[in-house]
Amino acid sequence: MVETMNTLTFKMGLKNGLPIALGYLSVSFAFGVKASLLGIPVWFSALISMTNLTSAGQLAGITVIAALGTISEMLLTQLVINSRYFLMGISLSQKYDESFTTGKRLFLSAFITDEIFAVAISERGNINARYFLGLALLPYIGWAAGTIFGAIAGNILPQSVQSALGIALYAMFIAIIVPPATKKISVLFVVMLAAAISCAFFYIPFLRETISAGFGVVICAVIAALVAAWLFPIKEKETENA
Repeated sequence: MVETMNTLTFKMGLKNGLPIALGYLSVSFAFGVKASLLGIPVWFSALISMTNLTSAGQLAGITVIAALGTISEMLLTQLVINSRYFLMGISLSQKYDESFTTGKRLFLSAFITDEIFAVAISERGNINARYFLGLALLPYIGWAAGTIFGAIAGNILPQSVQSALGIALYAMFIAIIVPPATKKISVLFVVMLAAAISCAFFYIPFLRETISAGFGVVICAVIAALVAAWLFPIKEKETENA
């Protein structure tokens, strides 16, 4: 039986969002530690997590902040890293029912993340605003709370422990890209090309001195994506003739 707007409740959203919240708690803890290592105050780290909800975007953002980057660097970095949310928002807009008024769309769109999108889009039938709010609430709290705990811990833990926790966020990204990279040569190519370009920006003196960290992230992502799109185009499925 297809679930309708009457069967998807706020409580069901909370239940489905709890596993996401637990995962976010650990990931954002690592982000909080990383932010503290870069000298970002606890309150500012919390403010970032409470207004962004994007792990990769936030990591790139605090890197630009720590490097005293420009606003244009920050804008371009976030645009490239978070552009996937445009497509997620468009896809979810096809599943919203009439309870999603314009105001609710504008408000709840800020809570779209990869995991929340995956759970919401997998629901059978349309989803309502109550369910989506419940789905997003606990992950939002978990992300903000984990950041605060991590930032506090980063200020009181020994330096050796801080350094160990500082790489946890990078380990998470490695864990995300390794499974698809072992299955698709195109993903592995993008990862290796982006890593090679990033190393070039770091080790070649001319590039390191002339291109800032923020623009380096943008250039790596754009070049790797364009080359992969050229070498590994996604073929459209052939349609059957009537």
